[in-house]
Amino acid sequence: MSVDNQNVDLSGLRINRETPQESSGGGYGKYIIIAVCLLAVAGGYYYFSSSNFSFTAEEVDVTSASLTSPSQANAVLTASGYVVAQRKASVSSKATGRLQSLYVIEGDQLKEGAVIGRIESNDVEATLAQAKASVEVAKANLQSSIADLDDAKLNISRQKTMHEQGATTTQDLTNAEARVKRAQSAVASSEASIKVAEANVRSAEVQVENTFIRAPFNGTVLNKNANVGEVITSLGGAVGSRGAVVTLADMSSLEVEADVSESSIERLKQDQQCEITLDAFPEKRYRGFLSKIIPTADRAKATVLTKVRFTERDNRVLPEMSAKVLFLKDNSTQNENLPPKLTVPASAIVTRNGKKVVFIMKNDKATESKVDIGEDLGGLIEIRSGLNAGDKVILNPSEKISSGSSVKLKK
Repeated sequence: MSVDNQNVDLSGLRINRETPQESSGGGYGKYIIIAVCLLAVAGGYYYFSSSNFSFTAEEVDVTSASLTSPSQANAVLTASGYVVAQRKASVSSKATGRLQSLYVIEGDQLKEGAVIGRIESNDVEATLAQAKASVEVAKANLQSSIADLDDAKLNISRQKTMHEQGATTTQDLTNAEARVKRAQSAVASSEASIKVAEANVRSAEVQVENTFIRAPFNGTVLNKNANVGEVITSLGGAVGSRGAVVTLADMSSLEVEADVSESSIERLKQDQQCEITLDAFPEKRYRGFLSKIIPTADRAKATVLTKVRFTERDNRVLPEMSAKVLFLKDNSTQNENLPPKLTVPASAIVTRNGKKVVFIMKNDKATESKVDIGEDLGGLIEIRSGLNAGDKVILNPSEKISSGSSVKLKK
């Protein structure tokens, strides 16, 4: 041990045997935080439950607010169908050949007999020229036969005179008579040859005419089915060939073909007044009448086909457009000139806080809209304000639905 360590004073050193005390309240802080969180969760649950809030979107049925004719209330039956041209043709060529010219495009209006196009005709035109030349040859042969006949007649006249004078024999006279008969036969043959040649000319002219593709009736070109350079055949069976050049329809023959349930067909009668609405132009109504009920049913669909003719139409009516037909009562003409009205099904309108409202579905959310309602149009309610045509409204909205509620379409 060193001298320095022996002189150290250890009397100041003490051992503190008391346990340090925790600060006041330090052990309960975490329990207070947990209690506050539990109260917040319970309060949030009560709020969302009392406000009909749901974490899952409610499934709903929707429909569109649409323009409806007042005639809807007087309709005995409603049917859907399509505009169909009753006079329609796929126009082809009678002859087979390569399409040389095409003079029309889609939308062109043609008169009966108008030239639509033409196929190559060099071969048939050459045949026609040959037939015409044959006629000239036959006519020349006829002139030669007539000359022979005239000479034969002069010869027999001389032979008769000389025979009477005893200058010729009976054989010479017989030969002269035979020559006349041969000349007469030659003339008849030449005349027949001319007729045959002229018939060949007419046949060749028909073949040339068949190279022209003409409109069979007044109509409008709907489709162009072939292009210049393609081979056209009347049957269209050859590989790479076309059967039809254009599709032509008579727009004056447009009718709506609509299927009607066979259980409802008894409500309809011939010439019954109708109202036609095109899906493309729902604001426009066209007058029509039931022109025909096809006397057979479709066993697969249990429907009967009806044809409704337009009493009036405009250029917006096109083949294959979808249409809705209202078959009207006899006294429904009083509503013809009334404008269409915005309507929704009655089940879409509910009362909330004493107000008539509907719920509009947009971006999977429900939005409440106050509406001013009008008259009842056969199960549809007129909406004077609060909606626009095309708005998607919820049918039979439940009490849980309010503005901002999450909704989705039923599957």
